[in-house]
Amino acid sequence: MADEAELREQLTDAFENADYPVSGPMELVPALPDGPGTRFQSGDFSMSAMELNAKTDGGEFPYEDVDSLVDDLIAELKAAGEL
Repeated sequence: MADEAELREQLTDAFENADYPVSGPMELVPALPDGPGTRFQSGDFSMSAMELNAKTDGGEFPYEDVDSLVDDLIAELKAAGEL
């Protein structure tokens, strides 16, 4: 089972250096350490940034800060049964 706090920390670390506000997912790619191949892992959960974008509806852009982005991503992963 995935540890939500660990996953939240990974997502925050990966997206915190984006140039906020961001108006779409493509604006987040330059901030990712390994681009779209950046992988988020916790327990039995493992997903690349590219998979994350495909398995969520992308959130409610624009985002003014990393915390609101990560909150929405976690909520969407839960709703999709991924967490």
